[in-house]
Amino acid sequence: MVTVAQPHSPATPARRVPAVRHLGPNWYACVMGTAVVGGAGAALPGHIPGLRTVCTAIWALSLVLLAVLLVARSLHWLHHRDQARAHLLDPGAAPFYGCLSMALLAVGGGALTVGRDWTGTAAAVALDAVLFTAGTVVGLAAAVAVPYLMAVRHRVEPGQASPVWLLPLVAPMVSAAVGPLLVPHLPPGQPRETLLLACVALFGVSLLATLVTLPLVFGRLLTGGPLPLALTPSLFLVLGPLGQSTTAVGAFADVAPGVVPAPYAEGFAVLAVLYGVPVTGFALLWLCLATAHVVRARREGMGFSMTWWSFTFPVGTCVTGAAALARHTGLVAYEALAVVLYALLVAAWTVAAAHTVRGLLSGALPAGPRPGPGVPVPATVRTT
Repeated sequence: MVTVAQPHSPATPARRVPAVRHLGPNWYACVMGTAVVGGAGAALPGHIPGLRTVCTAIWALSLVLLAVLLVARSLHWLHHRDQARAHLLDPGAAPFYGCLSMALLAVGGGALTVGRDWTGTAAAVALDAVLFTAGTVVGLAAAVAVPYLMAVRHRVEPGQASPVWLLPLVAPMVSAAVGPLLVPHLPPGQPRETLLLACVALFGVSLLATLVTLPLVFGRLLTGGPLPLALTPSLFLVLGPLGQSTTAVGAFADVAPGVVPAPYAEGFAVLAVLYGVPVTGFALLWLCLATAHVVRARREGMGFSMTWWSFTFPVGTCVTGAAALARHTGLVAYEALAVVLYALLVAAWTVAAAHTVRGLLSGALPAGPRPGPGVPVPATVRTT
């Protein structure tokens, strides 16, 4: 019998590393949610014995998770390019590419807030500089590329608006919030002022993009009824740009003195309060609304999915936002709010992490983001 060698088929690479075939970009939410537990804990007012050490350990865990996911996602693109392209052409999955940027930025920012305790300041600055640069570039690319794909390649209707659409748009806001941490480590003069004003520009990019997108999400919720059960936790994503923008203006005010002329430095201090207070108020309103929807969905049988990680990072940004308001107003009420929100964050992270580990051990995970009901499959794209 003569054995004829078979040509390699497109499916051949899929058998090389099958474990990462369905490892979508949504998995970076695990890194974001873990890193923010450490960073937000360090931002809490007052001193709790042992808390900073625990926060540093959690940040170290997020750094390890980031490294593992970067390798795994590289293998995904190398061996499963068909699936990777399908994610880009899926309107339910493409926005999650913003999570890569935010994961890089969250871990980088944590290096300077808590990681320096273990790595030393010089190494922390170097790590943050690399991750901040990479995260900002990726975030700006996602903020342009994902809306472009939605306009020319995806078929989406107003009734399909989802909080997930905010993910690529909020990434520049994360850059704006963590970038000021690097300002004191630059040479005085123009380098510091340039970075600070660049962060302000990133703040504007994300804020204005969010302001034109959020009405679509809110309008769909009011006119189209509740989201599908699996997508209901994504309502918490709206807290991301709210809490992160409050954190950002507080960070501007922290570093502005001596970096920009006095009138502008004072203006940043005023902005931190006049912007942060009303936005935090709306964030609390949305938190109550989203929680009510989640309780309803849970009663109707909502089970665990990777969207549960939406309970972590957005809430963490509200913790850092409340802590910034506490610094700039001196009000105990904001200190108490930061502590309460942090307790909620820790509880949410514990539940999401436990279910994720259980899914990995059972083999039920990983699974890529799935389109919600009514969202077309990846193959449904415009051809003209």
